[in-house]
Amino acid sequence: MDTERLAAQIETWAKELGFAEVGFADVDLSAYAPRFRRWLAQRFHGEMEYLKRNLDKRLIPAALEPATMCVISARMDYLGSLPPAATDLPASDGSAYVAQYARGRDYHKTVRRRLARLARKIDAEAPGRYRAFTDSAPVLEKPLGEKAGLGWIGKNTLLLSEKAGSWFFLGEIYTDLPLPPSPPKNHPGCGNCRACISVCPTDAIVAPGVLDARRCISYLTIESHEAIPLEFREAVGNRIFGCDDCQIVCPWNRFATKSSEADFAPRHGLDQAAIAELLQWTEADFQQRTEGMALKRINYQQWLRNLAVAAGNAPKDPAIAFGLRQRRPDAEPMAREHIDWALARQASAVAIGN
Repeated sequence: MDTERLAAQIETWAKELGFAEVGFADVDLSAYAPRFRRWLAQRFHGEMEYLKRNLDKRLIPAALEPATMCVISARMDYLGSLPPAATDLPASDGSAYVAQYARGRDYHKTVRRRLARLARKIDAEAPGRYRAFTDSAPVLEKPLGEKAGLGWIGKNTLLLSEKAGSWFFLGEIYTDLPLPPSPPKNHPGCGNCRACISVCPTDAIVAPGVLDARRCISYLTIESHEAIPLEFREAVGNRIFGCDDCQIVCPWNRFATKSSEADFAPRHGLDQAAIAELLQWTEADFQQRTEGMALKRINYQQWLRNLAVAAGNAPKDPAIAFGLRQRRPDAEPMAREHIDWALARQASAVAIGN
């Protein structure tokens, strides 16, 4: 089999399916294992205990999918609107900020479906074992993307591309096909830049390339089911699902472009939503409107908790206070405590326009 020719063909097929770039990685992740184990030992993963489970499968691809010899790593760009400027940071002005990746269709569905189609195309040409993943199994996605030549792991812990910044999803196909690894690339790296470290509202990037998830707004608003600690609530600002600050200020994201993928276009006006408007959503509204979206990663009580924190950080607005009081009967004790905190803050806030 001419694996060089097949690899080139895979790149063509991948672009036809909407992927911006693919690369090929070998399965030796030993250089990444000590750092990952150290990160876990420091408890920087917080409540995400799943990261500790199946550790061998995460660090040894063939332990997850037997006979794996190569990992095809694919990049799919996701910005549903024009890239934000480095100064376009979320502001506590009565608006609600949803992370860019979560405004459209759930990426798991889109990316994995396309990867499965790519795997079928490859299998028809070269029968073998193929299994597709996208943030759906114990896979070290960013190290594999780095090994496949798609970029380098930046100081904000994200995979960065000199072609597209970091506004993209990653997906993988594990295969027993001995495809040639992508040749090493001399990526420019982050140099002396510390923009992401400096801008982080909660100082979650505790060292270049090291994230304490317990301080990260994405973790606090998505992964955590507990109360958002008082020490972080003001810093959360108006971010109700995730945080993009470290990407917005990254100089490499000036090369990002709007995705042509219709699935990632914003839904329900979530690219310009107001807190007062979202507080009108009942639980039934939330369940119906977030169907098929990454927002389904949180439940309604987390949604109320997050909205309440944003409301407590907003200027005084009778519509926001009214919405909080409306939702209070729907709230369980954890979310209700946040609503009461927000109502107290609204009572003492400066009115919009004053």
